[in-house]
Amino acid sequence: MTKQHANWSPYDNNGGSCVAIAGADYCVIAADTRMSTGYNILTRDYSKISQLADKSVMASSGFQADVKALQKVLSARHLIYQHQHNKQMSCPAMAQLLSNTLYYKRFFPYYAFNVLGGLDNEGKGCVFTYDAVGSYERVGYSSQGSGSTLIMPFLDNQLKSPSPLLLPAKDAVTPLSETEAVDLVKTVFASATERDIYTGDKLEIVILNASGIRREYMDLRRD
Repeated sequence: MTKQHANWSPYDNNGGSCVAIAGADYCVIAADTRMSTGYNILTRDYSKISQLADKSVMASSGFQADVKALQKVLSARHLIYQHQHNKQMSCPAMAQLLSNTLYYKRFFPYYAFNVLGGLDNEGKGCVFTYDAVGSYERVGYSSQGSGSTLIMPFLDNQLKSPSPLLLPAKDAVTPLSETEAVDLVKTVFASATERDIYTGDKLEIVILNASGIRREYMDLRRD
């Protein structure tokens, strides 16, 4: 009789999808609120969005215990930065900090897939997209999580940004107005919820612009 070893893993994937879109003077970050494991829904009302600074918001999917640990580290590092520099961290600086934090744990990574959105020093929208070990890129829009394979083709079709190889370099921001971007986010999530069992219940949308930050919610399918 062959021995069977218990196949334990320190990781789990709690599903869910995140999207961020950068505009000329705004940034929209959105995620659903379903948290699952396997075929079980653990909760229908779990926010995947975290505000890291005045002008930086992160949405994370993957293993939510690792995401919580990552948020705590970033929050502590940001507090130290504020004490040392007497100001809030800019979004591009937070993007570099997040990359460094993930890369530092590359041999036992945070199983977290993040999109960071906010406003840069010029007030333009910016989105940074990451893998689990800190490789990142500034883009005009991005998606992470279980529904990203359904959402990204949709966004590419609607918003395809110019090639980074083109010279002179074009801005990565999308040509949509703020309300159009919010409507697009609602459409992509309604669409992804139809096909991805790990995305659903409710959509949380965070809109960042010069006048501050606001939240919108929309119900999604609950089955």
